[in-house]
Amino acid sequence: MNYIFGPVNSRRLGRSLGIDLFREKICSLNCIYCEVGATTRLTCERAEYAPAAAIKAEIDAFFADQERAAAVDFVTVTASGEPTLHSGLGEILAHLKRRAAKPVAVLTNGTLLWDAQVRRELSAADVVIPSLDSALPVGFRKIDRPARCLDLARIIEGLTVFSHEFHGQIWLEILLAQGINDTDEEVAALCQAAAQMRLDRIQLNTVIRPPLEPFARPVEQARMAAVAAEFLRHDPARPVDILSGGATQEENGADGQRTIDLGKTADRLALQAEIVEMLKRRPCTAADINRVFHAGGADRVEQLLDALIRDGLLHKRTHNGRLYYQTGPDEAHSE
Repeated sequence: MNYIFGPVNSRRLGRSLGIDLFREKICSLNCIYCEVGATTRLTCERAEYAPAAAIKAEIDAFFADQERAAAVDFVTVTASGEPTLHSGLGEILAHLKRRAAKPVAVLTNGTLLWDAQVRRELSAADVVIPSLDSALPVGFRKIDRPARCLDLARIIEGLTVFSHEFHGQIWLEILLAQGINDTDEEVAALCQAAAQMRLDRIQLNTVIRPPLEPFARPVEQARMAAVAAEFLRHDPARPVDILSGGATQEENGADGQRTIDLGKTADRLALQAEIVEMLKRRPCTAADINRVFHAGGADRVEQLLDALIRDGLLHKRTHNGRLYYQTGPDEAHSE
């Protein structure tokens, strides 16, 4: 499938089926930490960048299989770039609610929430997870590298208005990069901005997977905890999660589902194709991939991946002492 991937195991959403609205990275930001890669079209213009009819047809095909559908806990609408740039977002969300009978989450960078039409379209979701990495113009430009058409004050105002209009859950995600947006001044500004919003929780993250720019470095866990404490000081009743501090997928272990039989050539090739599609969206370790596809262990996954590396479809990259597999050009550097 071109637009559906997974289900993948998500700490936040359980078994999450991804709906990727784009086939290239079209975004209003070009974040230094992005695991997808560089933005190919930096824009604020909404358009039907991929056919809504084709996306809906894949949704129908997936949920026609009741066994596959039963394994899904959440449907997560995302994009290789920013999903609210897709002019058919509202139509697609409405179709999902009719066809999937599953709760729907939308991952967004929040930059278009000043647009009342975007806010109306998102009202169909059950959970919206917007981002706000900096509430200061200099920090915003450093970490998110926005399109010229964006104004930070307008973005924060849009987030605030949406938070009071929306009836579902809102989880604000803030990604911190060492020496970029993790200073006391940055955190104070973020706390002040969040205080204006109706948020169900705040989720702090840092640079865990291989980033677009090698200078995007993770923040130490002690600092992450201190930032979480500062948000709690401002609002003790609002939960604050540190997404980068929980158990890794390797530590969580297998979930008891049936492993895939790789003895058949057709099945093996099909699995390799699915792995490549997933890695186009984010780098993963062999253990991550095994947890998603139940391929019989990280060692067997590595055998599959070695063949894809030899074919030039994947390459390896070490980040924070962990070996990741990803698509795209091999930049031959490790961090």
